[in-house]
Amino acid sequence: MKSAVSSASTPRALGFYQPAEWSRHKACWLAWPNDASLWQEDLADCQREFTALCHAIGASETLNILVPDDAAKRDATNALAGLPVHFHAIPFGDIWLRDTAPIFLRNQAGVNATVRFGFNGWGGKFNLPHDREVSSRIAQAHTARPFVFTSVLEGGSVEVDGQGTCLTTRQCLLNPNRNPGIDLPHAEELLRESLGVQKILWLGDGLLNDHTDGHIDTLARFSRPGTVLCMTATEIEDPNRAVLKQIASDLQTFTDAQGRKLEVIQIPSPGRILDDEGEVMPASYMNFYVSNDSVIVPIYGSDQDAVAVEQIRKCFPGRRTLGLSAKVILRGGGAFHCITQQEPERS
Repeated sequence: MKSAVSSASTPRALGFYQPAEWSRHKACWLAWPNDASLWQEDLADCQREFTALCHAIGASETLNILVPDDAAKRDATNALAGLPVHFHAIPFGDIWLRDTAPIFLRNQAGVNATVRFGFNGWGGKFNLPHDREVSSRIAQAHTARPFVFTSVLEGGSVEVDGQGTCLTTRQCLLNPNRNPGIDLPHAEELLRESLGVQKILWLGDGLLNDHTDGHIDTLARFSRPGTVLCMTATEIEDPNRAVLKQIASDLQTFTDAQGRKLEVIQIPSPGRILDDEGEVMPASYMNFYVSNDSVIVPIYGSDQDAVAVEQIRKCFPGRRTLGLSAKVILRGGGAFHCITQQEPERS
C-alpha cells in the first residue's frame, strides 16, 4: 500500500521527537467546557472538575485555554482567577484536546515544533463542528515549526518514554475506522517519522465502552524510562478483568528502544464504575496528567481511589501526587489526560 508518510522532511528526519510527559513543560493546552447541548445538566459540575484540574496544573505551568466566544471567556476568567492563563479565541467541538490539538515536539537544541494529523471523530463516532480545525488553528497561533500528516492519529493513542519507545494498541491504530487499509508496518512508519520514535510496542484491546477504541492513555503509562504502569482488577466483577490481565502479561514480555526489559508496576483498577443509566464507564487511573510539579490522578468514588493515588505517588518521586474527581468529565468520554496537551519548555 502507499506509504503513510506524506513528506521526506519528517520530524524524525530533522531531529524532532515527542518528549516524555515528565519533561519540563512551558504550558498546558486545554479548552473551557461551555457547550450545554453536549454536557446538559452536567455542565456546571464538569466546569468545577475542570477548574480544580487547572488549579493543580497552574501551580507550575501556564494554561493556554481555548474559548469559543466572549461569554465563555468571561465564565472561564471568573473560574480561573489568579492562575497564569492565556486565552485563545479558537472554536472547538468539545474539550478533548489530547486528540484534537497538535502534538508538540522538540529537538536536542531545545527548538519546538508541532505535528498534526487528520481527525475523523474517533472513527466517525462524534463529528462535532470545529474539531477538525482545532489542530491547525493552534499551530497557526504558535511560532513552532509545523509538520502535517494526512493520516488519522489521536494523541491519546500514543505514549512515549522520550528515549525512542512508543506504546500503542492494535485496536485503535489498526482499526479500519481510522485509516482503512493501513497495516502494522505502515502504522509503525507513521509513528517513527511523525513522533521521532524508534521502537513501537503493541498492546491489543482497550477498556469496555471506550469510544476511542483502546487509547493507550487509559491502559499503560510510562513513569520513567524502562518503567510502565498499568492496572490490575481487584474484584471479580471488574468488567475489564481479562483485558487488564492480558495487558500486564504483554507488557512483561517487552523490551524498550534501549534494550531494557520493562519493569511493570500494576495499580488497582477503579473497578465497576457506572453512569447514571447504569452503564459501565471506561474509568482509568492511568489517565493522569504529569505537570511540572505534580501528578494529577482522576478518581471516581471507587474504594480503590486512595490506594491508586498512593501507589502512583511512589512512581513519581519529587512530584506531589493528588487525586481529583473526574467522574463527571468521564461521563463525556474521558478524564484528565484526555483534555490536556502539554507544550515542552524550550531550552
